[in-house]
Amino acid sequence: MTLPKSRHAVSLSSVVVAGKGQISSDLAGEAVILNLQTGMYYGLARVGARIWELIREPTRVADVRDAIVLEYDVDPARCQHDLLCLLEQLADTGLIEIRDGMAP
Repeated sequence: MTLPKSRHAVSLSSVVVAGKGQISSDLAGEAVILNLQTGMYYGLARVGARIWELIREPTRVADVRDAIVLEYDVDPARCQHDLLCLLEQLADTGLIEIRDGMAP
């Protein structure tokens, strides 16, 4: 099965941050996120919840990747691919903002 192409381009130099139009909570090590505009709930498992925690403040994607590689037993190339895909999906659902440039 092929996923549709994202409308949002994310790169390692992008800065990402959780959007203001959502609320989230930790539930047994997983993140539960409610998009306030659509009323849709989303869930992220353990690693996704850690990524969500890292992007509560504006953070460079490369820094998120580096943190995940250090904390989990994952190949850096695989981590980068999966991270970029996840961030594009989160952007497509309106849960995060993507900015170019450096984190403040």
